[in-house]
Amino acid sequence: MARPRSVPLPEFEESILASPLLGGGLPAEAQHHLDRAAATYALGDVAETHLDAAESLAPDHAAVLIARYRFYFYKGRLEEAWHVACACIGKAMRLNLLGEDWRAVRRGDAAFEDWGALQARFFLFSLKGYAYLSMRLGRTEEGRRAAEKLLELDPRDRIGARLLIDVLDRAELDHD
Repeated sequence: MARPRSVPLPEFEESILASPLLGGGLPAEAQHHLDRAAATYALGDVAETHLDAAESLAPDHAAVLIARYRFYFYKGRLEEAWHVACACIGKAMRLNLLGEDWRAVRRGDAAFEDWGALQARFFLFSLKGYAYLSMRLGRTEEGRRAAEKLLELDPRDRIGARLLIDVLDRAELDHD
């Protein structure tokens, strides 16, 4: 949602949002509010009111969480985006029956190697957002742990965790 309308969503994001595996069945009125939030993106307060309405109609729905995450992220409200990323991780943990702590998740706990397994992929993308935002907010060790967990779960690095780790490594070298 938080991208301007002229920038299409990557295909993988569209499939995640449309998937019944992630809750599908978004109530029409909640979808209407998400559409209005996208249409009024430039009017931050108005768009956020629509996001609030969508959330009241479909709390914890992946589409609503992702829309709010994008809104905060692209508005530069990174602390708020970080909190939504945490909520996305929580939802993904519940969907994948992964327990309470992402740090305890192991490679065989979900179908992380299967790119078609949308619930597992939702977890990976949520953890990547969390890692990135942790780094941007100065929580570099937490960001590194999350990025390293991504590499453990996705050793082919389809998610792009290696880039995050490389950025941290370069920053540490530059600091020294």
